[in-house]
Amino acid sequence: MNIETVDKLSETGDLSDEEFLFLLSDDNPELSEYLAKKAQKVREKHYGKDVYIRGLIEFTNFCKNNCKYCGIRCGNKNADRYRLGPEEIISCGDMGYELGFRTFVLQGGEDPYFTDDKMADIVSALKDRHPDCAVTLSIGERSRESYERLFDAGADRYLLRHETADKAHYESLHPADMSFDNRMRCLNDLRDIGYQVGCGMMIGSPGQRLEHLVRDLRFLREFKPQMVGIGPFVPHHDTEYAHMPAGSVELTLKLLSIIRLILPEVLLPATTALGTLDPLGREKGLAAGANVIMPNLSPTEVRGKYLLYDNKICTGEEAAECIRCLTMRVKNAGYDIVEDRGDHLSFKK
Repeated sequence: MNIETVDKLSETGDLSDEEFLFLLSDDNPELSEYLAKKAQKVREKHYGKDVYIRGLIEFTNFCKNNCKYCGIRCGNKNADRYRLGPEEIISCGDMGYELGFRTFVLQGGEDPYFTDDKMADIVSALKDRHPDCAVTLSIGERSRESYERLFDAGADRYLLRHETADKAHYESLHPADMSFDNRMRCLNDLRDIGYQVGCGMMIGSPGQRLEHLVRDLRFLREFKPQMVGIGPFVPHHDTEYAHMPAGSVELTLKLLSIIRLILPEVLLPATTALGTLDPLGREKGLAAGANVIMPNLSPTEVRGKYLLYDNKICTGEEAAECIRCLTMRVKNAGYDIVEDRGDHLSFKK
């Protein structure tokens, strides 16, 4: 096991492409454990044992895009479509606030119904009711003017996974009317406007090679997002990738540790996809360097309809039940859920 390579990454936050490739290709569990311990140390230096919770409100599963891997793609005629109204979205926020959430994540497909006017009104209403909370948007590619309008309405953060930093790989996962260059344009616009920006990639997506992941790490190090969301690819039965194998939990955990060492102050979720493939996936994610969990605040009657992939966990629990369960599990893992917006350190007032 080449401990010196991990020590170099921990000290400098960077490696050569060849060294990154070595870490990713070495499946020695002792190496992953050593990486995780280094990542834990860095995470606790900056954030202690705190775990930030984000209240996920999945408000629409309509989407105009036809991404090949996604269960809510417009081409999936079997999807049971829904939209939450503004009052329902605000109600989810009110309930979340009572449960201790101080960040709300409005996530949906790219649904043209939710115009800038509608989204700005919803964001403003949430901020007016809960001025001590952050609002994160995860609603895909929009124009710079749209992003500016929503930022002016009070949105604090924006999540937009880059999916893959390799253009050819990106094009293989998406329809011809979606552009890698436009995705990068969106991310740069969001950063320029002043959002706390999150990007990220699927681990084990069809056609992905370790060289693609090295390129992702290089992109993350150069772009320096405030948040990085990664999770293993999980197939959906109504896509052309239905019979493809799921991504590796072990490789995802290793990448969480590497990303923590590349971006020491990053906000790093232990994702639902990890918990879907491994019953202890989120706890393992925290042990690998993550410090964010995103429980669901959506009404239980629609959770089973927002299925980007198969077998998604926690679709039947009430929000209060979910947060009680997570609090106990996080505590048992040696960490503490805190009532805090959980901003990136560079954005703390």
